[in-house]
Amino acid sequence: MASTQSKTWKLYDLTLGLFVAVLMISNIASTKITSLGPFVFDGGTILFPLSYIFGDILTEVYGFKGARRIIWAGFGALLLMVLTITTVGIMPAAGGWDHQESYENILMLTPRLGLASFLGYLTGSFTNSVILSRLKVKMAGQKLWVRTIASTLVGEGFDTVIFCLVAFLGVLPPDVLWVLIVSNYIFKVAIEVLLTPLTYRVVAFYKRYETEDVYDHNIDYKIFSVRKT
Repeated sequence: MASTQSKTWKLYDLTLGLFVAVLMISNIASTKITSLGPFVFDGGTILFPLSYIFGDILTEVYGFKGARRIIWAGFGALLLMVLTITTVGIMPAAGGWDHQESYENILMLTPRLGLASFLGYLTGSFTNSVILSRLKVKMAGQKLWVRTIASTLVGEGFDTVIFCLVAFLGVLPPDVLWVLIVSNYIFKVAIEVLLTPLTYRVVAFYKRYETEDVYDHNIDYKIFSVRKT
């Protein structure tokens, strides 16, 4: 069923809030590089894959235009976070507060991480959404698992490479950076695959609760818009 007019979506605003929270928390957590066995991760990798699962759910239920609005909302929230942290960082510290160096060493990485996230997030999220949208029409809504995994393979690929290169090139040794890119990509895709059964259940719940199941027939995939219908 395709939406032909604007309607109220009961879960849309809640999903927007959760999506933005995942995005912002992931970017702050990315200031720490951690390891697990042979794999090296930035801390945001633990949570960030959920943003792609949200993206899959949004596109599958509300269509590309519904997902696009939330992608831009996430971008706006991330921009506000980066500007605030940067502004606070360059303001003089009050007498008796001796943590300016710690603040700069950790949080002042956020502007660069923010730029990396802007570029990777927008490229990856929109690629993921467009591929999923087109595959849904092409496959007549069948085999959701093929569509979510295929779109994630491409979207997360763009996101991971762009984010890691912009955020950590020149900061980490080349061998560590390469391991970071590969580790992040494998981990993110693995999360998508492992959570596919949950994605099925959530998508089914959304479609039933919202009485919505958008097919993007003959739409113009304009990125620079925030209209949801």
